[in-house]
Amino acid sequence: MRPDVYLLYLVLRLLALLPLRLLHGAGALLGRLLLWRGGRTAHNTAVNLRIARPQLDDAAQAALLRDVMMESGKSVTEIIKIWGSGAQRSLGLIREVRGEALLDDALAAGKGVIIAAPHLGCWELLNYWLGSKMPLAILYRPPRIAAIEALLRKVRGALAPEQVRADGAGVRALYKRLAAGGTVGILPDQKPRAGEGQAVPFFGRDALTMVLLPRLAARTGATVLFAFAERLPRGEGYRIHIRPAPPQLDDADPVVACNALNRGVEACVEQAFAQYQWQYKRFSGHGWASPYDAR
Repeated sequence: MRPDVYLLYLVLRLLALLPLRLLHGAGALLGRLLLWRGGRTAHNTAVNLRIARPQLDDAAQAALLRDVMMESGKSVTEIIKIWGSGAQRSLGLIREVRGEALLDDALAAGKGVIIAAPHLGCWELLNYWLGSKMPLAILYRPPRIAAIEALLRKVRGALAPEQVRADGAGVRALYKRLAAGGTVGILPDQKPRAGEGQAVPFFGRDALTMVLLPRLAARTGATVLFAFAERLPRGEGYRIHIRPAPPQLDDADPVVACNALNRGVEACVEQAFAQYQWQYKRFSGHGWASPYDAR
């Protein structure tokens, strides 16, 4: 670990002594500041909310935008607690798990499990919890700052998942793991590269949607479960949700399968709407007219 990254680790360890409620409060203030300043994050979030909630009037849109920006700020400051405390201590922040029997049954079946974890709530804590249940491989793209990988290995400790790069060799590794009855985690709402996605509705508007996850399910027979870690109010901790996948997610028709995939993401989002990463440019595509360009 580079000296500057190790110093960052020590700072995180120190700041992690602060109560989660205080860190979430600071995050809410950060979100309100970003909203007040305007800028690209607030703009993209507002565009997405108008798409997802077109029935709301201007006042309701403004109130929802404020709530979403505050939750976005919390997602930044809570990382201090999650990374600074380390994996084992962070698990103590989980107050409830809903749907755990679904995961237990899927693991017992021995046919492989695909965890579809949207950009919702605290996904780093979800990784810790899943890693405490079984060995886990996650599909990922390397961080822009390579030294951060060393920090992640340090804070995750024994619960660190196997990180599989999003390339041909990585996908083959996922197939192999699932065929052996293992578990893999994928972000189902990650925008795919050109030629690797299917345009299907997401909250009423077409979004480029990955075909990889449905193909993995169809070719391996693995069980697909959706999962996220909901942020509880007033810094009380987190609630883990495990949900079954919608029917037809493993359909041979990519349009049918990707529609089911997006319905699964939508069902998760509706349980903690403001905690979704709404600043993500989900409705842009390769060669599409972007709703985010007009300001």
